[in-house]
Amino acid sequence: MAKLLFRLGRSAYRRWPLFLIVWLVVLGGVGTFSLTQSEPMSDQFTIPGIESVEAAETLPEIMDGEGSPTDEASVQVVVQAPEGEQLAAPENMQAIDALIDDLRGIETVPQGEQDIVGPVQMAAGLEQQAVEQARQQAEAQGQPFQEEAALEQVRPQLAASSPVSEDGRTGLIDFALDVEQVADVDPATQENILATVEEHSANSDLQMEVRGQGMQVMEFDSTAEIIGIFMALIILGLTFGSLVSAGMPVVTAGVGVGLGTLGISAMTVFSDDITSTTPILATMIGLAVGIDYALFILARYRSELEHTDDQATALGIAVGTAGSAVVFAGLTVIIALAALSVVGIPFLSAMGLAAAATVSIAVLVALTLLPAVVGMLKGKTFGLTFRKYRPKRDEEGRVVNNGVRWAHFIGKKPLAWTLLVIVALGVLAIPFKDLRLGMPSDSTAPDDSSRREAAELVTQGFGAGKLDPLMLVVDARGIADDPQAQQAAYQEAQQWAAEQDGVEHIVPTPGNDRGTMILLQPQYGPEDPRTQDLLDSLRAEEAAFENRTGVDLGITGTVAIMADISQQLNEALVPYLAIVVGLAFVLLVMVFRSLLVPLTATLGFLLSVLATLGVTVALFQEGWFGIFEGGPIVSFMPILLVGVVFGLAMDYQVFLVTRIREAHVHGADYKQAIVEGFRNSARVVTAAALIMTSVFAGFILMDDVIIKSMGFALAVAVVFDAS
Repeated sequence: MAKLLFRLGRSAYRRWPLFLIVWLVVLGGVGTFSLTQSEPMSDQFTIPGIESVEAAETLPEIMDGEGSPTDEASVQVVVQAPEGEQLAAPENMQAIDALIDDLRGIETVPQGEQDIVGPVQMAAGLEQQAVEQARQQAEAQGQPFQEEAALEQVRPQLAASSPVSEDGRTGLIDFALDVEQVADVDPATQENILATVEEHSANSDLQMEVRGQGMQVMEFDSTAEIIGIFMALIILGLTFGSLVSAGMPVVTAGVGVGLGTLGISAMTVFSDDITSTTPILATMIGLAVGIDYALFILARYRSELEHTDDQATALGIAVGTAGSAVVFAGLTVIIALAALSVVGIPFLSAMGLAAAATVSIAVLVALTLLPAVVGMLKGKTFGLTFRKYRPKRDEEGRVVNNGVRWAHFIGKKPLAWTLLVIVALGVLAIPFKDLRLGMPSDSTAPDDSSRREAAELVTQGFGAGKLDPLMLVVDARGIADDPQAQQAAYQEAQQWAAEQDGVEHIVPTPGNDRGTMILLQPQYGPEDPRTQDLLDSLRAEEAAFENRTGVDLGITGTVAIMADISQQLNEALVPYLAIVVGLAFVLLVMVFRSLLVPLTATLGFLLSVLATLGVTVALFQEGWFGIFEGGPIVSFMPILLVGVVFGLAMDYQVFLVTRIREAHVHGADYKQAIVEGFRNSARVVTAAALIMTSVFAGFILMDDVIIKSMGFALAVAVVFDAS
């Protein structure tokens, strides 16, 4: 491979116009297709085939619905009157009516008067409907009807289903956007709804906020990338002492990331599983490895120029040696990311494959585009020098740098340092035992977002359980020939649900000859472990209930779906880890023809990833030191972190050990080879790790908790791996 890469690097240097034209054509073609054909990305993190999703898909079949509630682009506007006032006050009702009128003018928002109703009117309508049902029931039974008594009887049910809080201050306006699924919601529609709500809130005494599935959006801007690139430029400048060479890895990595993200956008034409987090992961990984891979080849090129004046040959040697390490390092990252498709989770598979494709592009860019750019610049590659490279040398002319000093220092007591590292990483991993997983929701949205404010208003007015109620789906089609048994099953289901610990209210719907649905409002919020306990309790008794009544029971809702996703992700972690470690171990054995090196790399990875998860749990879940707000770790974080960190951890092993092995092949003994490896690679590995850490750390400044925690975990993992 080294000979093949040598010829490729030298050819790219000599025929740089051809290589540049090919890259421009590819970039232009993919970009044109993406900009003209791409579809909106999804924000749905679901897994087909899990129990809660199947229950959601059954619901419209038995309740005459048009689609699954998981696909409904629901919107909930929350309005709250000032302290001491009620929404029923004329001026407050006027403000709400004005808001609804303007909302109806937004594209895909329902236009009919019955589709969007103010909370006070809706509450009055529900009360009137309940009284009328009670009247009809009394007349059918030949009993006298008393409206006050009827109201007293239905008041608990009205309290559970009313869109107005008990104190009359807070109200809910619910509607669904006219789209087939959440992924079809136009971001412009979300912006118009949000702007309309904000405008009316500012022009009235009411606080108005908006939440719901139809308003969930992954907020992403370029700030994190800019910070990462800026830090990378500083580190590259200090490494090379040249402005031109400092900018080259950033430019080439930018081309790779740009092509990768355009390709991801283009793939929305062919797949519905592309979520809004997909390009974010690809950007994080692609930018980091793209800069690092270019750095390694460029650093080796500068080193080879000390031995020859033939720039084409020097670059060929750099691509043949450092490029070989880039290929194998890239393969480990690609294996780890692509293997995410094995776990059978569509949105995670899309993220992994997209990031793997972006890393593949980064490797190709480093092997072909970078040499072509060097060929174009020729002697100006290390131009605009602001610091001369004059390293100290020993009596034999060999460079004496901090890498050499560090290798000698660690080499004096290697066992003691090994034990110290193991103990330190083990201590940092301790908080991992308390890991609690969850999925993003309105209550975990950024603090200053309308979604978060709306969730807090709902919690204040109705209780945290109102945010994401559970749905009990009773499918009675199996006993359709026995109407009495059906009605008895519906009554028993209501009683059974109401008696569960942790249930605040139940809201039954009128059953039909196919089934019914019961809404369960928990006493606690969706992130509270006690809500999970309620779900577990219902699931534990589910089979017994089905045996008693002859119906099929399903439990769905956001909480149930997210819990099932978390469980499947946990179950997939071990087989995924086995596949990734196994394939990468075989690859490293082939590269180094050794068992000890791959084994050491694998054990080091396991320690670093456990320590990373421990630190992430301590800061993001437990809220240590008050740096981040405590809350559940995103469910797909552990499995995603394992894949990404494993690939990146192997990078440093491959680059460093490749140089050590090269020295050993040329006659150095083991200790000398280690020193030589550190002499030639430690400085560059350190710079690469600092760059990668800076790129990932920049994403900590993002508002979205998924991006923030992912960036933090990856940055910490790189620090542990490089150390």
